[in-house]
Amino acid sequence: LTDDAAVTRYLLDEARVAAVPGAAYGLSPFFRISTATSDGILSEAIVRIAAAVAKLQPAKVTA
Repeated sequence: LTDDAAVTRYLLDEARVAAVPGAAYGLSPFFRISTATSDGILSEAIVRIAAAVAKLQPAKVTA
């Protein structure tokens, strides 16, 4: 994942959680997630985000 747009696409595809790239607000490389929902939905979103992040592999650095 190379930028905030890629992160938000990944979250939508893998976790089914919508996020807005920070670039939309002039805040790249960050992203925004609305928390204006019920505690139950927010808790489920956090679980799905954590599972999606756990699938990511660290980048390999080459010299």
